[in-house]
Order: sequence, then C-alpha cells, then structure tokens
Amino acid sequence: MRFSETFLRGAFVIDIEPVVDHRGAFARTFCAEEFRKHGLEYNMVQSNISITLKRNTIRGMHFQLGEAQEAKLVRCIRGAILDVIIDIRKDSDTYAQHFMVELTSSNNKMLYVPRGIAHGFLTLEDDCHVFYQVSNFYAPNKENGIRWNDPFFNVRWPISNPILSEKDASYEDFLLK
Repeated sequence: MRFSETFLRGAFVIDIEPVVDHRGAFARTFCAEEFRKHGLEYNMVQSNISITLKRNTIRGMHFQLGEAQEAKLVRCIRGAILDVIIDIRKDSDTYAQHFMVELTSSNNKMLYVPRGIAHGFLTLEDDCHVFYQVSNFYAPNKENGIRWNDPFFNVRWPISNPILSEKDASYEDFLLK
C-alpha cells in the first residue's frame, strides 16, 4: 500500500499495490501495522457495504458527534464514485475545506477519513458498491450530516439535481446548527 496524505490533515489516499501473475492478482487492502506506522487509526470495529442502484445519487455528507466520531477506510468495489470529505474540525487549519477523489473498482485507490471529517459520495455509474471499515460502532443518536449543497462549504459537485434520501435532503445549513 502506498499512503499519500491529502491537504486535509490526517486524510490519506491509499493506493493498493497488487501483485499480478498469470492467475490474476493479490493485494493487501488493510494492515494494522502499516496504518499504525502512518499514525492512523487501525482498530476497525465494523465493516459496511453500501449498494447504490442509480448513477447520480449522493449519499452524505455524514459524520458522528462526540465520542461516536469515527475514522473510515473507504473503497469502491463495483462501479465508480466521487468520494468527498469536508473538514469540520473547528481547530483545523483546513476547517470548512473539502477534498474529492474518484474511487473506482479498477483504480486501486482507497480513502482514509479521520475523525472530525464529514464523508459522502456521488455515484458515477449505476450499481455502485462501496465497502468501508469504521473505527467506532454506529450510534444512531450521534448521527449528523451536512446538506450536499450547503453554500458554506461550496463543494463543486459535477451535478445539479442528484438523487437523495429524504434525510440527506433535509439537513439545514451547517452554520445554523
């Protein structure tokens, strides 16, 4: 694995380095020792898969509050997504800034999202499967989110009318929270 830190402190794009031979390929997608060496959380306690049927769907921007905050390791295992993170750590030099990366089933990239960062993605194809590991157990009473087009963050999504869940569409402006 090759770790490249983004300009958002603690967020990394991780390139998977497969070993290829006549049978196919083998690649490590997680190693607690390598994560520890890079100062990343490596005690992932839960794994999830998100299956999104339609292109142009946005899931997010989600985060957990307080002691329920979590780090995430995200990989698209079918299809293609535009993965987006927003720094909502008020003490951060990059507070309110965002980072985007395309994750596909074939580009061998993952995104490590540290605690205090909102996360979401746009599906670029039909039938996208996104696998992610998290460092904390899901706490429904600590769940929160940012509306995809909140003007405070000025995320430049390549779409103007995405498919959204009712919950994701209902988040109020972040500054009003």
